[in-house]
Amino acid sequence: MFKSIKTSVVALILVSTAIIAHAQKKIAEGTLVFAVTANGATTDIKTKFNGSLTKIEIENGPAMVNIISNTADKTGLLLIDVPVAQKQFAVKVSKAETEAQEALLPKYSDYKATGEKQTIAGFSAEKYTYKDDKGGAHELWATKDVDIAAITNGGFFKGLGALPVKYSAVINGVNSDLVLKSLSEAKVGAINTEIPTGYEVVTMDELKAMQGGGE
Repeated sequence: MFKSIKTSVVALILVSTAIIAHAQKKIAEGTLVFAVTANGATTDIKTKFNGSLTKIEIENGPAMVNIISNTADKTGLLLIDVPVAQKQFAVKVSKAETEAQEALLPKYSDYKATGEKQTIAGFSAEKYTYKDDKGGAHELWATKDVDIAAITNGGFFKGLGALPVKYSAVINGVNSDLVLKSLSEAKVGAINTEIPTGYEVVTMDELKAMQGGGE
């Protein structure tokens, strides 16, 4: 059952918590919902944010996965609840581990607005072209309507100066298409960074071993 709990969620932390760049309307607390399509299947990824903290909630097979990230100090917490097995696991993610994952991600630059526009999730979005560090050409759609304080510290698209609302990313070798479905400013309350009672603390390597060494 653990084969369905992919540790690629660590990479997902970096994608989902670094997608926002500087924009116009500042929002300190709320919820983002992205539709993520990979391997022919589409899953809604919900990200709650408050201050410098974000919380991603994912249903992954038999498991409920919560990824809590502090974008200010690059630390995180991965909580996995498998009700059918009556198992709960917690993995602490250090700054060094986050930076190691960041180093594996492609570097993007040379962002250019094309002037082509459309509305996505209620926001005015413009198409941008850009390049990766291997010379590959890409495009995405982004908006300057909003700025989310929790996610301005990192930068998967550092230098873009806008919020990507439709783009593609490679997560652990799997090409994924992400489209913003909604942004709610409703209060989400405090995001707890402590390990809940009853969770077994394991390392990322131990988690990989449980799922047969998969990534």
